[in-house]
Amino acid sequence: MDVADFRTLYDFNSWANRRTLEACAALTPEQFTRDLGSSFRSVRDTLAHIYGAEWVWLERWHSRTPSGLPVATDFPDLESVRRRLSDIDRNLIDYVASLTPQDIQRTVQFKTMAGVEISQPLWQCLQHLANHGSYHRGQVATMLRQLGAKPTGTDLIGFYRERSAQAGA
Repeated sequence: MDVADFRTLYDFNSWANRRTLEACAALTPEQFTRDLGSSFRSVRDTLAHIYGAEWVWLERWHSRTPSGLPVATDFPDLESVRRRLSDIDRNLIDYVASLTPQDIQRTVQFKTMAGVEISQPLWQCLQHLANHGSYHRGQVATMLRQLGAKPTGTDLIGFYRERSAQAGA
């Protein structure tokens, strides 16, 4: 992948996050925080995890060492998740837009939450984070169905088709 591919990938990630949040607007506050027995208890907890992972990785890419993920209870409602996720997505898009071909080849060194030292090429970390969001948005889609709400499509091909239609308009 080159820098342009990563810019597109992070535009997609932000688009998919927005669409997921829009689908979650149909939930009541009780449904939003209901324990559904998933890897993250609730829709809220899963969305908070998506935000937290994006924040942690961006911190690492700026050579900072976060000590932990934000806790789900920091997000009392959908609007609080929307604000934070919107901010971090904008920061990620700005970060990726600033990258050069040399930057994506550089090695990132960081400590995991367990304190393990890791060295990895930035391009691998960038791919991982976008894939991570897709995985957890899929979990949210399943939770929405369990709660009787309708999820929205967040497949990459849908992003490409929407972008193409907008360009032709």
